[in-house]
Amino acid sequence: MYSIGVDIGSVATKIVIMKNKEIFDCKVSPSGWSPKETCERLIDEIINRNNIEKDEIKSIVATGYGRIALDFADKKVTEITCHGKGAKFLNSNIKAIIDIGGQDSKVITLDEEGRVLDFIMNDKCAAGTGRFLEIICTAMGIDIKELSSMAYKGKPIKINSMCTVFAESEIISLKSKGAKKEDIAAGLIHSVVDRVSALSSKMVLNEEIFFSGGLCTNEYLKDILEKKINKKISTSEYAQFAGAIGAALLG
Repeated sequence: MYSIGVDIGSVATKIVIMKNKEIFDCKVSPSGWSPKETCERLIDEIINRNNIEKDEIKSIVATGYGRIALDFADKKVTEITCHGKGAKFLNSNIKAIIDIGGQDSKVITLDEEGRVLDFIMNDKCAAGTGRFLEIICTAMGIDIKELSSMAYKGKPIKINSMCTVFAESEIISLKSKGAKKEDIAAGLIHSVVDRVSALSSKMVLNEEIFFSGGLCTNEYLKDILEKKINKKISTSEYAQFAGAIGAALLG
């Protein structure tokens, strides 16, 4: 029997199918206008490519901001709970998570079993999130996937504004003054790290930290964050799927 976990984020929807509590397959796609339609399509795609019959699926558990839209889900669980469960599955040593998503950032602390002890979120503004970097990269005329490699080659320029609208204007002004893209890229990531580290400073983080969310693949950001908070940070090739993994496990 299989269990499916779906994490419907503001930017991306992640789906994981598990068998015997092991990851069997996973898929990610832009959430689009209709989270329900996106999820239905992803579920169909993932079961079809694995030749799975629908009656072999034991459960479908939904999490993330769009979970309410999934009327076909067997259970709906908060993303904080699912991220804790999924991150602990990916790294049993961790007791804290930093998750930088498309529209919010979260810091979560866990007990030995992966249950949530405490958490804090920055969900009032997109500053310092994946969406923030995406908009600024568009203004710079670069792909967000280039940001990490570009930042390694630069010397960080101070970005004074963390408001997406004002930061975009600031970047345009820096470009007109001849600032190097590499220096701006490094400065942008440092500004995100400053915001995330300020959030994490409000929590007691004594152990190894797991880095998840859409920005967990940005090596430069991970390296700078590790130095800034002076803690060991680990991640995983499945880190972006932590919420979906947790949902599947809870199913």
